[in-house]
Amino acid sequence: MTTPTALDSFLDKWRSRWPEWAVAEVFVPEDRRAATLAWFALLQEFDDILNIAGDPLPADAKLGWWGTELRDWSTHRSRHPLGRLLEPVPAPWSALADALPTLVAARERPADGAAALAALAGYGGAVAAVEASVLGGTPPQAQAIAAQVLATRLAEAGLQAVPQARQPGDADATAARERAQRDWAAELLAAWPAKAGGSPARRMWGAFARHRLGRFAQGHVPQPGRQPLGLLWRAWRAARG
Repeated sequence: MTTPTALDSFLDKWRSRWPEWAVAEVFVPEDRRAATLAWFALLQEFDDILNIAGDPLPADAKLGWWGTELRDWSTHRSRHPLGRLLEPVPAPWSALADALPTLVAARERPADGAAALAALAGYGGAVAAVEASVLGGTPPQAQAIAAQVLATRLAEAGLQAVPQARQPGDADATAARERAQRDWAAELLAAWPAKAGGSPARRMWGAFARHRLGRFAQGHVPQPGRQPLGLLWRAWRAARG
């Protein structure tokens, strides 16, 4: 029996949130699987910083640390376990570091859907540029990345993630709060490019995220990992492009 490593803890955390990947991973070339998992786990770290509940100061300090770490990756130095897999890849790491502070501003409730997407446009573009180096293929669309980040924020933060324009008039009414969140989910789906580009791995992850968001918009509770045959079909279609 092997002892879990620090790297394993980050990878397993991402896998636990995306059990669909157990089905999809077969469509990723074996020699790219480790880097793919590490990259997605890194993005989850940034999602967690964006969606922090309570005092944001520790998360903001962590974000600053990540900025330094990513700049060090540009000179092939790393301290974080994920860097062992990602730092050797020549990528615009410093540009991604420069985009991280926008996550702090993105915690503020936007005026409307357009403002929510615009707040993450720079971050989405920086992620797309690095991802093309890490995963190969063409960069995914920045708006698709922003939409996926906002979908995750909705799942984590609930009504707090809904733009001001869609806030319920009666904030104390449960039905109104739920409807506002479903309406925002539907707006995000409409803004999310159906053909978002990127590597097969990104397309599969995006397909799973879109499916969850669609279920939520329809008033259903997403049940990740259920119906493996459906997951396999969804992954295969997304991998094919």
